Amino acid sequence: MTVREFYLESRKQELPKFQNVLKAMPKEKFGYKPHDRSPSAEQIVWTIVNETAACKGLVDTGVLNFESKPAPTPDKMLRMFDEAYTELSGRVAKMSETDWNKTGKFMMGGKVMMEQPVGMFLWMFHHDMIHHRGQLSTYIRPMGGKVPSIYGPSGDDPGRG
Repeated sequence: MTVREFYLESRKQELPKFQNVLKAMPKEKFGYKPHDRSPSAEQIVWTIVNETAACKGLVDTGVLNFESKPAPTPDKMLRMFDEAYTELSGRVAKMSETDWNKTGKFMMGGKVMMEQPVGMFLWMFHHDMIHHRGQLSTYIRPMGGKVPSIYGPSGDDPGRG
């Protein structure tokens, strides 16, 4: 198994975990934030959606570019996440090993922030999304929702099914 194939397998395993956490978020409380300096649930979800979309651009062009846009409704963000996640996996599945290993650029505000192999960026953002999913999982209960099982039982979900 190549590193790219392992990446795809990891994405396949993580997708239902993302979907369960995102579905557990009470949509009417997306403005929740545990502290004034913390991002809101909406901001975190929108970050996950934007990272996924930016990675699609990275695969297509070799450039990962972030643009700041206002967040849409919670329902639209969840649809956008599912679509972008699936599309990104499909694009990575079609990549050659040469494309996986070519140098990519991470751009913000028109400036090159970092350069490294495309595959390294994809792993970095995959892990960052998992980190943000963990943040969201700590928001769910104070928002009035039930925390789903992620890698094992939670206080709300025994994780057996």
